[in-house]
Amino acid sequence: MSRPARPRGWTGRRAGPGLPRGRAECFPLQALALAPAVPGPDPEARLSDDYVRLVARDAYFWAWPIVNVYNRRIALGRLPHPMLLGGVLPAGPANSLTMLTDYVDPAGRAVACPNHDLVCGSGIVALDQSPVVLQVPDFGDRFWVVQVLDSRTDSIAELGLMYGSPPGFYLLVGPNWVGTVPPGIRRVFVSQTRTGVVIPRVFRDDSVPDLKTVQRLISQLGLYPVAQFDGRMKTTDWRQVPVVPAAAGGGDAETRWVAPETFLADLPAALADARPLPGESARYAQVLAVVAAAARDARLRQVFEQAVAAADRELVEPLFEFRSHGRRLPHHWSTIANGACFGTDYFTRTAVAKSNIFVNKPNEAQCFHQDFDRDGARLCGSGRYTVTFAQGAVPPVKGFWSMSLYNGRHLFEVNALGRYAVGSKSRMRFAADGSLTIHVQPQSPGAEHESNWLPAPAGEASEFSLSIRAYWPESAVLDGRWTPPAVVRCA
Repeated sequence: MSRPARPRGWTGRRAGPGLPRGRAECFPLQALALAPAVPGPDPEARLSDDYVRLVARDAYFWAWPIVNVYNRRIALGRLPHPMLLGGVLPAGPANSLTMLTDYVDPAGRAVACPNHDLVCGSGIVALDQSPVVLQVPDFGDRFWVVQVLDSRTDSIAELGLMYGSPPGFYLLVGPNWVGTVPPGIRRVFVSQTRTGVVIPRVFRDDSVPDLKTVQRLISQLGLYPVAQFDGRMKTTDWRQVPVVPAAAGGGDAETRWVAPETFLADLPAALADARPLPGESARYAQVLAVVAAAARDARLRQVFEQAVAAADRELVEPLFEFRSHGRRLPHHWSTIANGACFGTDYFTRTAVAKSNIFVNKPNEAQCFHQDFDRDGARLCGSGRYTVTFAQGAVPPVKGFWSMSLYNGRHLFEVNALGRYAVGSKSRMRFAADGSLTIHVQPQSPGAEHESNWLPAPAGEASEFSLSIRAYWPESAVLDGRWTPPAVVRCA
């Protein structure tokens, strides 16, 4: 049977964020070209207080991740050279990379839900200053992924073992970049925002020889402006990166990157840095008109600031808890299906940025989160818990999997054992029937179970959460055929 003729000017594309699956977008291109420009807000119009409150609350919610990432660029980008802030946070000037040389220090407070499975690094890219070369060594069959995110926390690159990415040089460019790609560049990745984040993650096992191997390999991970590219691999001994003491009064929670009291001043630059997605131009025009009105009217400024303070308290802060968002799974577990691919899913984007920012795409690492035991009671340090995987029912992965424990602030709680995650690379003991039981509690479960013990903070007031990460997951994880077992409180 022949296919019906397409209308002249027809264009279609696959479903993506904001488009219904299975439906093509169909519209005449000529009509788009001839359509008159749609007028925006009148900049001289008098605005009501209630309208300003409405727009301010809405803007604070959907723009929260964009301001978060942009403020990281402002705060970290002015550093003179790569360094470890407080000995734990890899940071440096824009368009450079800083790597840890081992697992993250559990005392770190820069990012919620830190990773204790991989050797990680971080770099802020400012693509309005220069295109940037990302240098990747040959990791062989070792698990690795280099996450490249725009300021919306959406992924803009596919680089890792799961993609079969060869070693070499890759170019990151900003929106509307026009230039010549230097010889020797394998691929160009285009960001829709001028600011981005690069996060390499490299597997290591718990042995000293493997740590030395990883440190040798990551010495060839690099990030630098294209003007410095000469086609040769540069090396950096990341063990020599200087340690800079943390600022006093940092507290025991994640670093605060979005402040209601400065949001009015921060927002215009952050939005200018991240051009609107299709369909967002009217949203941008609306909020920027209100920002301009509030900037020149002291009373409206007060209304705006009160509104964003309320939005922070009432809308964003509750999303810190895993139970407040994501897909509901059996036994009170939750997950998300569009990590680093949020598009216009403003709710999930902000919820993840608040609770666990910089997650990977699901095919790179799928995460499952838990706040409750099987009976729906909050996990806390006064209880003893077990998580039992039946024979053959551990997370199905092509890479590896782990279970991490985070305190009530989604950070590591320092413990005497120095253990913050267990998983497929741990030396855990399986039962005679092939099942695997993980013990989650403050005190040792006894010598015979200590290899399977994930230490928890002690005390009734010490709430905590569990996270399972499936690195390079099998299809059963991605399509929901596999979900985690219940967390059972022991009598």
